[in-house]
Amino acid sequence: MTHPPAPEPGTDADFAAFAAAAWPRLVRTARLLTGDFHEAEDLVQTTLAKVYGRWHKVPRDEIDLYVRRALVNNNLSRLRRRRVAHLLVPVLPEPARHRDAGHAEHVEERALLFEALADLSVRQRTVMVLRYWDDLTEQEIADVLQCSLGTVKTHARRGLAALRAHPRIASAAPPLPGPPLRTPYGARP
Repeated sequence: MTHPPAPEPGTDADFAAFAAAAWPRLVRTARLLTGDFHEAEDLVQTTLAKVYGRWHKVPRDEIDLYVRRALVNNNLSRLRRRRVAHLLVPVLPEPARHRDAGHAEHVEERALLFEALADLSVRQRTVMVLRYWDDLTEQEIADVLQCSLGTVKTHARRGLAALRAHPRIASAAPPLPGPPLRTPYGARP
């Protein structure tokens, strides 16, 4: 059995193949950025619609970088629009809560993680998602966010510190086994 030929780069068929293959990964990233599955799908759909308009101009070796950058930028625009709406509307409706199928502990851990991520700044949350869920290197994150490597490292360090210090995560963490930790000089940390 012969396989159909690969779509020619820069064509509609090439974009459709890319969008179909990248959709689950992009929605997962967007969900971690937005905290809501439906907003994540809307964000990815908007991003892909904008990318489609420039598809023939996107360098083939930078497609993933271009799409991730567009996803992050569209999320920032979404947050700006939400802030304006919040300033214009005195009371916002409560967001609908959706249940994930699965074990209750898993669902609780996931909700706790989304809550902790939501408390981070937008940049810290973006760095955390790109680093630990999309498994990008620090240099790749710097390219996506168009910032320096040091800025990425700072946001990662501060984001991890904020997640570790989050009250519900700190209270949910089991105590470390063994004697209390000591500094090199014998004092307790």
